[in-house]
Amino acid sequence: MGGVSRTAATPRKTENVGTDAGEARITWIPAKKARLVLAVSHGAGGGIEARDLQALAGVLPGHRVTVALVEQPWRVAGKRLAPAPRTLDTGWRGLWPALTAPGLPVVAGGRSAGARVACRTAAELGARAVLALSFPLHPPGKPEKSRADELLGAGVPTLVVQGGRDPFGRPEEFPPGEHGLVAVPYADHGFAVPKKAPLTQDQSMDLLTEAVAGWLDGLS
Repeated sequence: MGGVSRTAATPRKTENVGTDAGEARITWIPAKKARLVLAVSHGAGGGIEARDLQALAGVLPGHRVTVALVEQPWRVAGKRLAPAPRTLDTGWRGLWPALTAPGLPVVAGGRSAGARVACRTAAELGARAVLALSFPLHPPGKPEKSRADELLGAGVPTLVVQGGRDPFGRPEEFPPGEHGLVAVPYADHGFAVPKKAPLTQDQSMDLLTEAVAGWLDGLS
């Protein structure tokens, strides 16, 4: 695996955005001559410091993709637990005008709960596509409580990137559909790989960013 070159020291700009769910925040990592915006949000238990989100922010501006790292209002307010899905959707809808302000097609995305939000709202908001990182197909140990309908109902081109040992749904558990699916071997829900795995942590992130960059290249 050859790896992906990362954008060196791209300036970041932070923007606070009022929504009906409270004040949200966007961290912009702009690309020169950008052709797309990738807006990605965090999960229910973490923030935009997640390794996959930061890896994408380091690579995609070099592919003329501006990255917008989105922090939901509950996270900006310093709360520890995410609110109900309806409230998450409200916050995302309120952010959308700011995400489309650059005048570029917007790919909606997120990890875990953020991926569910992107899928649920993509069609109504006019997203160009959806990037679903660590999509929580079901609660751990409860495959009968499937959330596949959210993924299959996105209504736009969708790419799922899933860890090979994700307890919220391994790649082989996903139903057939029009979405693409990329497996990151040995990775858990946070894309962490064991030290004894034949794939290193850096290689796993290279695999993820290469897959996403290639998919985004195919959208334009």
